[in-house]
Amino acid sequence: MSPPVPRAVVLDTNVVLDLVVFRDPGAEPIAHAIRSGAAVPVTSQACVDELRRVLAYPRLKLDVQAQSAALERFMALATLYGAPALTAPAELPLCADTDDQKFLQLAWHSNAHCLVTKDKALLRLARAVARLGRFAVLSPETFDGHFQAP
Repeated sequence: MSPPVPRAVVLDTNVVLDLVVFRDPGAEPIAHAIRSGAAVPVTSQACVDELRRVLAYPRLKLDVQAQSAALERFMALATLYGAPALTAPAELPLCADTDDQKFLQLAWHSNAHCLVTKDKALLRLARAVARLGRFAVLSPETFDGHFQAP
């Protein structure tokens, strides 16, 4: 049997933290999909910049070395989508939290299979995004049921 063709997935910053910092068991289905080759995280420079900022938050209590290691762990898994600027297509819903629009735009432009998020503003857009037929907006809890290896 040939290995699965990896499908692009966009992970919001909190999901990335669950994977590479907290090693949250709730993120295990996502980690398994990545390890098995069924999924490949896609990111953008804007998303990497946000991750870098969040890793430095004092409440995470990560020293510079731990921040760097977490970023390296994620980048070893991810593919950097190289478009210089991602614009929002007219049909793509706008997120109430403008800081999170970049995840929708990345999923759209990279032809991702899904956007996995814990953000309530993004999750509220799941139905509207699904109607477009381009990608799904999923919570980590619904990822495993939706994302099946091809």
